[in-house]
Amino acid sequence: MNHQKPAAPVPGGGGFLRIRLDLSYDGGPFSGWAVQPGLRTVQGVLEEAIQLLVRRAVRVTVAGRTDAGVHARGQVVHLDLTEAEWLGLPRGHELDPAVAMLRRLRGALNRALGDLPGAVEVHAVTLAPEGFDARFSALWRRYSYRIADGPALWDPLERYFTLWHKNPLDVELLNQGASQLLGLQNFLSFCKPREGATTIRELQRFEFRRGEDGVIVATVQADAFCHNMVRALIGSALYVGEGAVEPGWLYERLLLQKRDAKSVLAAPHPLVLEEVAYPSDGELLARAEQTRAVRDSPAAP
Repeated sequence: MNHQKPAAPVPGGGGFLRIRLDLSYDGGPFSGWAVQPGLRTVQGVLEEAIQLLVRRAVRVTVAGRTDAGVHARGQVVHLDLTEAEWLGLPRGHELDPAVAMLRRLRGALNRALGDLPGAVEVHAVTLAPEGFDARFSALWRRYSYRIADGPALWDPLERYFTLWHKNPLDVELLNQGASQLLGLQNFLSFCKPREGATTIRELQRFEFRRGEDGVIVATVQADAFCHNMVRALIGSALYVGEGAVEPGWLYERLLLQKRDAKSVLAAPHPLVLEEVAYPSDGELLARAEQTRAVRDSPAAP
């Protein structure tokens, strides 16, 4: 018997129920998150698997679109199903539809992935609270980035998710430069802007720490990120860590508010979306409405 409480219908959704999926993936073999004709993408594989379950095309909304080669441990998406589709997932078995969808989706993903079994894994399926939007309800996204600065740290077993950097880096210098970028800023110098969208973001964490294994791990957290923003921040910070420029150079770059020949992107493969945070259930809708208003506003001059 299904004891799960029914979810509130999606506002204006014509009787649809909103479903949240928590997933992770190895971004290496994919051409990024977003669907692209003729290319294998994470979204494309996931939507193909969902279509196998409900026998119609379903579009998913993601918390944060990742570039080609970028990984995720804590990605979140939502999709909308009719009540009949949701209740039909157990196929007559006395099973919670969420449990049934999780089990069946894993099998469907393996079919959709073909020669890449396990490259995408759904960890949880839940009925979303009223007002939930995977993208617009999010409070922040947190990424990590691994850097092995010197051949002595180059571990072949970790080469697919670690940057092999030839020159030694000074963690103190990295943090001095990174700390000057925190707060609500216009990150036009560190992102590829999209037409009509703002480049103002609140950078909440930008820090570097050397682990016991000697590898440096960067943590970058913001309310949201512009296209290529994390990779541009890391790529610029590497100049500071090498001592090639002063720590204040990062802030000077920020104030320029333009992309030029000095705008360098760090490699994508060490970048991992670690976590997406959301407010309490009662604040989800208000947060989504607030974020939509900000994201749709033009970039500040």
